[in-house]
Amino acid sequence: MSNTNCDAAFNLRVGYFTPETMEIAKNELRETPEIKKAAIVELRELLNSCPDIKYRDDDEFLVIFLRACHFYPKSAFEKMKTTATFRKENAQLLHGLDVEQVRDQFVNGNVINVLKNVDQLGRRVLIVNCGQLWDPSFVPADDVFRMLYLVHICAQLEVETQVRGVVCIMDFEGLSMKQIKALSPTFSKRLLTFIQDAMPLRTKEVHFVKQPFIFKMVWSLFKPFVREKLNKRMHFHGNDMKSLQKFLSPDILPENYKGKLPKIDYNGKDWIDAVESHSDYIKEWSEFGPAKW
Repeated sequence: MSNTNCDAAFNLRVGYFTPETMEIAKNELRETPEIKKAAIVELRELLNSCPDIKYRDDDEFLVIFLRACHFYPKSAFEKMKTTATFRKENAQLLHGLDVEQVRDQFVNGNVINVLKNVDQLGRRVLIVNCGQLWDPSFVPADDVFRMLYLVHICAQLEVETQVRGVVCIMDFEGLSMKQIKALSPTFSKRLLTFIQDAMPLRTKEVHFVKQPFIFKMVWSLFKPFVREKLNKRMHFHGNDMKSLQKFLSPDILPENYKGKLPKIDYNGKDWIDAVESHSDYIKEWSEFGPAKW
């Protein structure tokens, strides 16, 4: 083990896999040595029989998609295909994507953040500041998406996250027309297609907080693209942090959400090193998906 759970702050927990997480993998994802071995063989055969898509086919990489699909090889293969299609359709944003392209927005934009501790269930908690902290003239919606995409590539490297899944807090404090104009139907559709069809990670919960009355304009853009499975995992709290704390313990939440931890005093500038330290993997991903771009 190269990391411990308390090292979650500003580091990826690479090589860290607890016995408790192994149990979760077995109970929730059907991950036993026998099922895993057979699923890897079948998925590799499916992948190698399809010249239209291009991914690594080593065990470690294939397991990322298998865990996202409960070790059903055909489902994992479908996820690989829908991910490839999505990447091709959004090639102008994703083909050749690397950290440098959005480094300034990461460091100075304060839109994308990750709690430096995991939640009470060992899950990573992503925070997307969609309100007054987001200046769309400095960080256009396309760059918000590209930063989210980079974060999800890095999150795949954490076995704990592959198994336990991720939680997202969408913080709309101070939302104004400036941000609403940037959240176009194109952006909304792209984001939700990504989450539902083209992301080999388990999205466990999405929490909307501090959304003002005009949020209904935002939701009207997102709602048409939300399918039932994701809809059941979306929760709307407004300013009621007790409602949020039914899902996320106050022990792991910062003061911003009436939690017991200090107010958030970190952002992308603190996380950028963790992302950049895995630039080789990000560079690999920039060519994955369609065999022909």
